[in-house]
Amino acid sequence: MRHERITSWENPIEKAVWQLKQVCEHLPTRPISVWDSEYGCAPFFLKTANIAVDILVRLRSNLCLWGEPGAYSGKGCPRKHGDKFKLNEPTTWGQAASVLEVDDPQLKRVRVSLWKNLHFRKAVTRPMSLLRVERLDAQGNLKELKPLWLAWVGEEMPPIEQVWRLYLRRFTIDHWYRFLKQRLHWTVPKLGTPKQCERWSDLMPLMTWELWLARDIVTDNPLP
Repeated sequence: MRHERITSWENPIEKAVWQLKQVCEHLPTRPISVWDSEYGCAPFFLKTANIAVDILVRLRSNLCLWGEPGAYSGKGCPRKHGDKFKLNEPTTWGQAASVLEVDDPQLKRVRVSLWKNLHFRKAVTRPMSLLRVERLDAQGNLKELKPLWLAWVGEEMPPIEQVWRLYLRRFTIDHWYRFLKQRLHWTVPKLGTPKQCERWSDLMPLMTWELWLARDIVTDNPLP
């Protein structure tokens, strides 16, 4: 919906927040947006606080989150942070709020664990629900060493058996960018001006739609 160049006086987070705000103003209902790990950070959480959108974002496995502070002791300044939650240190996780195992048609056996009311150190006002998605083998052991960490920020989260599947739609975007670079040669031309780069980039979504609309023409006409 929004495919724009990041100028020299912008950064990816500022551009993404601006685009998200523009898109949400034209949607009839509150949407759910999915984001890569580049946006799993305190600045993005804070800058999107006033946008009517729910966010499901991937987190890097080396992050450190914080739980809710305990009861006020009556002395000094009230605490803002509770216990540390390091994604790469299981000893800091504590008891999960819920754990669910499901059979997915494509991913097979999947285990999803949920922790609630965590936050970034610099984003205390934006609590998140944390999800750990693991693929299991037939014996119930980890099939892949790297699990998928997801954070939900916004209003009430969908049921745990549904919410993690929403992130699978994010991979479509990644494959689209790969297709643009490898097949439509998005980054091949050495153009001389930013305006020429923007015009070439504007053609990428248009060419994608043209190819998608023409898909029936080539279905029964494979190459020799």
